[in-house]
Amino acid sequence: MKLLIVILMANSCSVFQNKKIVTLKSGENEKHLKNIHQLTFGGDNAEAYWSFDGKSITFQSNNPAWGLQCDQIFTAKIAQFNDSSFKPQIISTGEGRTTCSYYMPNNREILFASTHEGNKLCPPVAEMKGAYTWPLYDSYDIYVSDLKGKIKRKLTNTSGYDAEATVSPDGKHIVFTSTRSGDLELWIMDIDGSNQKQLTQDLGYDGGAFFSPDSKKIVFRASRPINAEDSAKYKKLLGQGLVEPTHMEIYTMNIDGSNIKQITNLGKANWAPFYHPGGKKIIFSSNHKSKRGYDFQLYMIDEDGSNLEQITTESVFNSFPMFSPNGKQLIFSSNRNNGGGRATNLFIADWAD
Repeated sequence: MKLLIVILMANSCSVFQNKKIVTLKSGENEKHLKNIHQLTFGGDNAEAYWSFDGKSITFQSNNPAWGLQCDQIFTAKIAQFNDSSFKPQIISTGEGRTTCSYYMPNNREILFASTHEGNKLCPPVAEMKGAYTWPLYDSYDIYVSDLKGKIKRKLTNTSGYDAEATVSPDGKHIVFTSTRSGDLELWIMDIDGSNQKQLTQDLGYDGGAFFSPDSKKIVFRASRPINAEDSAKYKKLLGQGLVEPTHMEIYTMNIDGSNIKQITNLGKANWAPFYHPGGKKIIFSSNHKSKRGYDFQLYMIDEDGSNLEQITTESVFNSFPMFSPNGKQLIFSSNRNNGGGRATNLFIADWAD
């Protein structure tokens, strides 16, 4: 899924050459974040997710310094970022556009979505006229590569958008978003790609899903048209391969699709949710306090929708949070410390409850 951060990073002209890890001070009231380290320098770096052993991350980047035209998938051990000459290992083919990578349970393979079979070139980015939209490239399918970038298998092969895949902590399931049934719905499959089943049914965009620590629940973002006019607009955009992600709330459900609950009711865009290691809280990104619409900060909320707490205060974009498997660190994307430009980079912080 094309990232919301394009609002902030379109036509980015700030490119920082790779440096050694930079340690930053936490912002005012960022009491949960200690020893913040900046990992990347330049371009758009986002959706960084930990390996199951907590030693490596996979992420997507379009850093021009790495010769990229559009988003591709990379991986690296955390310790490697301390080398000033280091360039992460590319996992995707270098063709088309990629998104939403995630480590497989064996720590030796990474899944991701890519358009490369549909077209080796970067797909065109539509000019934004009026409302902000995400493109839904129907050539996206989900692949698994080894750590050298060799594709081992293809997990989806249907007409339409298949992307946004993540893996359950117990290593048994993969949840993903697909338009194969005519709407943007959540689907689940076994870790080998078999037994693909639809989980959500309501009209609207369901996506960005992650499993709870015990692998029994799923947290996700969803839009729900509230009247006939909204429904007609949503369907029209969907027919054009677009979705408007400006009104989304956080939901949870069981992994069989039962017991769907709306967790937030904040308005605007609430997205990129991830469970706290304790399994009772959810961290997510939101612009609900923003008067201009693009000030995204991290928040945490109890699973029952109570006790909303703001986690970040620095810069105007913080998103894609993920706790390390041991719960001691948080990785996220932010445009803090970018020299006043538009580059969005990866940051890791020690987490303090």
